[in-house]
Amino acid sequence: MDGRTEFRFNPAEVETPSYVIDEGLLKKNLEVLASIKEQTGCRILLALKCFAMFSTFPMFAEKLDGVCASSPHEARLGREEFGREVHTFAAGYSEKDIRDLCETSDHIVFNSFAQLDKFRPLVKSLAAGQKREIELAVRINPEHSEGATPIYDPCSPGSRLGIRRAHFEPDNLEGVTGLHWHNLCEQDADCLKRTIGTVEANFADILPRMCYVNFGGGHHITRPGYDLNLLVKLVTTFKKKWNVEVYLEPGEAVALNSGYLVSTVLDVIQADMPIVIMDSAVSCHMPDVIEMPYRPHIAGSGETGEKAWTCRIGGPSCLAGDIAGEYSFDAPLQTGDTLVFTDMAIYSMVKTNTFNGIQLPSITLYKPESDEIHTIRRFGYEDFKNRLS
Repeated sequence: MDGRTEFRFNPAEVETPSYVIDEGLLKKNLEVLASIKEQTGCRILLALKCFAMFSTFPMFAEKLDGVCASSPHEARLGREEFGREVHTFAAGYSEKDIRDLCETSDHIVFNSFAQLDKFRPLVKSLAAGQKREIELAVRINPEHSEGATPIYDPCSPGSRLGIRRAHFEPDNLEGVTGLHWHNLCEQDADCLKRTIGTVEANFADILPRMCYVNFGGGHHITRPGYDLNLLVKLVTTFKKKWNVEVYLEPGEAVALNSGYLVSTVLDVIQADMPIVIMDSAVSCHMPDVIEMPYRPHIAGSGETGEKAWTCRIGGPSCLAGDIAGEYSFDAPLQTGDTLVFTDMAIYSMVKTNTFNGIQLPSITLYKPESDEIHTIRRFGYEDFKNRLS
């Protein structure tokens, strides 16, 4: 997660803190995904858990087939704003969830046969009442790990996600048309190749009974150097071999390296090294930096000691760990300087929070054709207050 794409907008025109999404870079990613669709005939969904800036959905809907959701709220957003297929998966559903999802989803994916048994009659009844079809699927656990970070590995020991082969019920697939798995995170097609091999070895008796198979997300398709030819080969071979449709549901690949978080230096203090305080809280505005953890790239910066002046950069919250990392610059940062964090479209806006009552960043869209920045949304006190009681 170290997107090095340099920005094309003028940061002096951006109020801070703000997310800036480059529409031209989004279109570039979409062209790559559209090419994969054209070559393979697969269907590609936008994973809303990663990127849900719905003002851009009309552009996505021209190229992609729909969205995948992880909750009734995401599914409703997809139905109302994207307007194409809506696939929903969650580790568990309540009856209210299912009733809501039957209003918004075309495909509902279950994490266990117990939940499938419990809600299959209700889904069938509600779909009949609406005179439309809602397809059912089950998620499997391939028991094949490719991820390096346990918190993001659905196949790690003890994972609650997906049905393992030992617990799979081949005789309990009435109404089930799809099989779903997800085990990748920011990875290349070689990881998918190994995963497919494991799935084929363990579920060869199930695959021919399906209408479609969803390979999940985590495919870094738009990253420079990703093996696109191998992906095309894997998808086309799988479709032909098992006579099924194939879905991919990337989130990061759709918006990879297309967004930025622009912040302003508030103060520079001295501790064991210079400490820069900015107006963007890491814990609130880019929480994956702490959760993953990783060090986000700042345009124009270097590694510790690489350039003339090294500092530690953090936010204004009371959390001691509200730290982005250590960086070096050609000259010391001063109060009022601008910092531009790269690759901030993905898993940032969707994870923001208002800890300490800290202001949420504005959301802006940069249009390179006209060199204009449009503010899509500003947040204020009411957004903080209305989350509380």
